[in-house]
Amino acid sequence: MLKPLSTSRWSFETAAHLLNRAGFGGSPAANQKLADLGPDRAISLLLDYELIPDSTPDPAWAKPDPEGEKALREAAQKATPEERRQIQQQQNKFRYERMLELRWWWLNRMAKGPRPFREKMVLFWHGHFATSVEKVHEPYFMWRQNELFRRLATGNWQQLLVEAGKDPAMLIWLDQAQSRKEHPNENFAREVMELFSLGEGHYTEKDVTEAARALTGWSLDRPNEKFIYRPFFHDNGVKTFLGRTGNLDGDDVIAQIVAQPQAARFITAKLWNYFAGQYPSDELNIALAAVLRGNENNFKPFLRIMFRSGEFYDASIMRNQVKSPVQWLVSSVRMLECDLPPAPISWGMTRSLGQDLFAPPNVKGWDGGITWITTNSLLDRYNDAATLVQGTFPSLTASDFARKPGGPGGQKIEKAVQRLHIGGVNVEKILTPEERASKDQLVASLEHRLLQLPLKDGQEKALNDFLDSKAQLNDADVLTAVRLVMATPQYQVT
Repeated sequence: MLKPLSTSRWSFETAAHLLNRAGFGGSPAANQKLADLGPDRAISLLLDYELIPDSTPDPAWAKPDPEGEKALREAAQKATPEERRQIQQQQNKFRYERMLELRWWWLNRMAKGPRPFREKMVLFWHGHFATSVEKVHEPYFMWRQNELFRRLATGNWQQLLVEAGKDPAMLIWLDQAQSRKEHPNENFAREVMELFSLGEGHYTEKDVTEAARALTGWSLDRPNEKFIYRPFFHDNGVKTFLGRTGNLDGDDVIAQIVAQPQAARFITAKLWNYFAGQYPSDELNIALAAVLRGNENNFKPFLRIMFRSGEFYDASIMRNQVKSPVQWLVSSVRMLECDLPPAPISWGMTRSLGQDLFAPPNVKGWDGGITWITTNSLLDRYNDAATLVQGTFPSLTASDFARKPGGPGGQKIEKAVQRLHIGGVNVEKILTPEERASKDQLVASLEHRLLQLPLKDGQEKALNDFLDSKAQLNDADVLTAVRLVMATPQYQVT
């Protein structure tokens, strides 16, 4: 179990599988680079990302602003009801614009950044500790949580659980900031076990009650926008939680959770499912959990062994995972070596496909897997492929998304028939003149770049029929061929 993959099995296809799963895919050159490195060095290139410089700047507003918050509160207190309404409208506008910027900022880190594996882990933790701006409201808190997941992406399990629980966005999302010894709030106490660390059936209702008591005192200093421990909120009585008794606090609760063997089994199963595309067998997960616990609950050595294992490259694992909307968009940009669409278009794409970053549907996050595929979402993927390849977008601004025809700004909506050509795929960049001149070579090159395996017979015939209908291929025909490959069922999995 977890025997390392034989170096004789390492190839372009297994390297591409690693980059697709431990990142967001890439060009044939990127896959070949990993193939040439061999499995150990290829895995290290992705996992040891701290050795690779990343100069991505933070959004300009992504910093605490206690003075600004204070001035805003004072202005609201002195304002008339109408003035307060106007202040609130202005704040909503700022929040909308900043969240649009934040989503695009993160998508760009995934699509263009030098550390794809770290961003893939950030995406995992975002879905695991599912927190939504719809309740948190503050873009700064959402960015801060995103940075927490980035900082501890492959760190220690116990530290991550503690810091995620003390994160301002989580304190608001699960109401821990309102918890008092007189009335302990059980939301975080329950979800930290049920959804984040143990799973149903591995704790009792008494454990929830006792954990909630122990967690009192974890609170939010809203004026200074940071976690604060308030000892006068804390229940100093004796509690018994998962078999441990004493005047327990929040750190004790997390430590006792991680001490349970189930905590390792729970998170290794979720990580295997996220990267391998299916949940592990009991036997495999016991081995995975033993690796995590044997490495003192540190994720990087666990992930290194997981990605090196033969099981990760089994035929039942490769090409079996439905691409999430974010994976679909980001991997398309990386494989086609093009730019992301403008911010409102990129957000619109992922949202319409079912994955609105920073706004998961509920505390469980996204279900993933086959649930990403519906009749409507498939049609959207096909249409979005054409948009992405051709680089043609509606001439709308971010604020236009909130307007309706006939209302304020309706004139701009009426101009939506106008189109802007921004970016798109440069055929000369991704295909040599020889590859574009030969129809057979074109098909083979597109399969190699986009699928890393041949099209199925019926799909390849349909593509060849289209190409055969052209006396001589031009760039528009090549782009259509790219789009046709992206519209196949094979392209929806990785």
